[in-house]
Amino acid sequence: LSLSLSLSSYFSRQAIPMPNSNAPPPGTEVGRRSEAAITPAPKDTPQEPRKEQQSKKSGWQRCCPGLSSCCPCGRRSSESYNVADAELEVVTGDKTEGKGESLEVTTLDLQKGSHEVNRQRHHTAEFESDELIVRRGQPFQLKVNFNRAYDPQTDKLLLEMKLGDNPQPAKGTHVMLAPVEQPERGKWCAEVLERTGGSRCLALAIHSPPSCPVGRYRLSVGTQAAGVVTGKKLEEAVCVLFNPWCPEDAVYMDDEKMREEYVLNDTGRIYYGTEKQIGARTWNFGQFSEGILDACLFMLDRSKMPVAGRGDAISVVRIISAMINSQDDQGVLEGNWSGRYPGGTCPAAWVGSVDILLQYHLTGKSVQYGQCWVFSGVVTTVLRCLGIPARSVTNFDSAHDTDVSLTNDVFLDEDMKPLEHMNYDSIWNFHVWNDCWMARPDLPAGFGGWQVIDATPQETSCGLYCCGPASLVAIRNGMVYLKYDAPFIFAEVNSDKVYWQRQPDGTFQKVLVQKKAVGHQISTKAVGSEDREDVTDSYKFSEGTDEERIAVETACRHGSRPDTYADQWTASDVEVTVNTDDGIIMGSDFTVTISVANGGSECRSLTLFSQAAIMYYTGVAKGTFKKDKCDVLLEPREEKEVKLVFRNDDYLEFLVDQAAMMFTVSGRVKETGQAIVNQHGFRLRTPDLRIIPVGDAVVGKAMKVEIVLTNPLPKSLKSVVLRIEGPGLQSPRKVNIGDVPRHATITVTENLVPSKPGPRKLIASLDSQQLTQVHGVAEVMVRES
Repeated sequence: LSLSLSLSSYFSRQAIPMPNSNAPPPGTEVGRRSEAAITPAPKDTPQEPRKEQQSKKSGWQRCCPGLSSCCPCGRRSSESYNVADAELEVVTGDKTEGKGESLEVTTLDLQKGSHEVNRQRHHTAEFESDELIVRRGQPFQLKVNFNRAYDPQTDKLLLEMKLGDNPQPAKGTHVMLAPVEQPERGKWCAEVLERTGGSRCLALAIHSPPSCPVGRYRLSVGTQAAGVVTGKKLEEAVCVLFNPWCPEDAVYMDDEKMREEYVLNDTGRIYYGTEKQIGARTWNFGQFSEGILDACLFMLDRSKMPVAGRGDAISVVRIISAMINSQDDQGVLEGNWSGRYPGGTCPAAWVGSVDILLQYHLTGKSVQYGQCWVFSGVVTTVLRCLGIPARSVTNFDSAHDTDVSLTNDVFLDEDMKPLEHMNYDSIWNFHVWNDCWMARPDLPAGFGGWQVIDATPQETSCGLYCCGPASLVAIRNGMVYLKYDAPFIFAEVNSDKVYWQRQPDGTFQKVLVQKKAVGHQISTKAVGSEDREDVTDSYKFSEGTDEERIAVETACRHGSRPDTYADQWTASDVEVTVNTDDGIIMGSDFTVTISVANGGSECRSLTLFSQAAIMYYTGVAKGTFKKDKCDVLLEPREEKEVKLVFRNDDYLEFLVDQAAMMFTVSGRVKETGQAIVNQHGFRLRTPDLRIIPVGDAVVGKAMKVEIVLTNPLPKSLKSVVLRIEGPGLQSPRKVNIGDVPRHATITVTENLVPSKPGPRKLIASLDSQQLTQVHGVAEVMVRES
């Protein structure tokens, strides 16, 4: 006490302020210790004017713009720094207690737990990772602890964020930050939130630009004195992702339910089959599963994409569409449509993306094998993991245009039979790609929103097997001159099917245009439910409307045959349709019905040629297994039916994946010369797996599930394997079943231990050479332990 009074008297006589910059204003009696009360200075002593303490909004509340618009979680304002928390320094001679030692950082707290503030407010709590994972354009908090009190007037704290192997300030991959009281909007900065523990603990909010590169940064924190680092730097990893909650981010999506579906939902539905026989399978996207973020970042590194360019969502999704396939860049998946899968997995056996991405990251080699829905499922996983809203989309009767004509061309000989060596274009029963959500500053205004990308390797784009992003608005309006790859995608959904007949002089004449042959029932999972949503209207105007025809003709004028529609084809009076029953089970007999109708007022006669072929779902024929021919005579306004019966032994030995078939009817009306061509694709159905949870599902406690499998074939299934997985329920697992006898039903019982509470999905799939596309899903409600 006597020392304090002596010092106080000394400074009063010298008319200079006390040496503690954090001391309370004159006239107060506040102090952490009663013995440290400060004697008021004489009234004639000049004093610094007192600054008003103003409560300022924290960085959380000012984000993009203001926290409430960027993140609905909100945050209580931090209080201004209270000088009562300060430790008074005791001076003896010229030495200050604590000031004699260099300032060092002792610990760094990133508050990175799944239940802590950062992961909760950045919507990254579901990631199974010990690292801090945040979203750009939105500040995150950290606390720095020191070995002594931190004095901003004399001590220098330096924070650095580094990205990549060669971080450079000029490229935005090496950022140096010093604590500031007022952050600058849209830039990297470290905002001081509060000082506690006698200034031994500093709470900061790190702000990042909404356009900064995404990836795994190295955050280092250290101190300097006279330009020299004092003590060791502490370093932690911080993963920065795209932010669909931030209005300034290019991937911003303003609907919370859509964000929950297209960013946070880790399971979904992928559709397959045919337009009239739509099947659905549940897919485990698993974007938050352990190791998936690492695999996604590994894939970006493998692509050699400069880290400085990884802030541009357009470039990132284009690279992803290239890297998911292995065609030319050691990508994730090797495509295989042969029906033979030596050394790998049948594409129909996969039940999710997790196993694929983990295997790719572990081995560095492309995973065998994938087809379109597998490519799409993995793309959805990667995009959602990185923070880009995404969905898998299925197009039924999807055209593959090989010559940029923007038509699907079929060449026939003089007898109206297909010239297979010339028919390179095809129509897939279904094709699955992705929509991703983003702004398009590289296009005219109005073309942002959903963009198509397609990772299935079909045609090259700028020398690489990638496709998109292409704006859905541009596709719908036939604006195929807007990048990227709009002509190919337009042809997939809205090209006409044009038949060309070889003439005696060797030239080809257009004999038929089918305007409604392509792009039907374009499907994706609905937001917030398990229903199928038809999004065809987002891709094209209603068939036959003026707007749709204008879009088709506009697009074709930019194709390789711009004069295709120079003369418009007028339909004639004979119409042929082909139908099969829905729900034909593989292994059963079935009937194909050909309906021939004469809409005119005169008799018509024609010869019909029919052939049935086994098809890959891509529209490529494996081979014809049955042909037929019949003559038809029609009275005016008459309609007739021709029925053809197929036995199971006609086709079983020829089937390939998807059990798809194509029935083609062709001919010519003798009286008018009208060409008749019709193709009908269909598939044989396979039974679903039935998954039955047994007993209660509780976190951390074992439970049983029964999986019931039926073999519909008149032959045994050999070396059957079940694949089982489900986020929060079961990591990917293989179960060897062995052989399953003909027409047999078996039940497999498996044990699993749930790791997360809430509604969960368990997904299973059959891996068998004789029977594909057999899968099932069960809803499991898991309780807390």
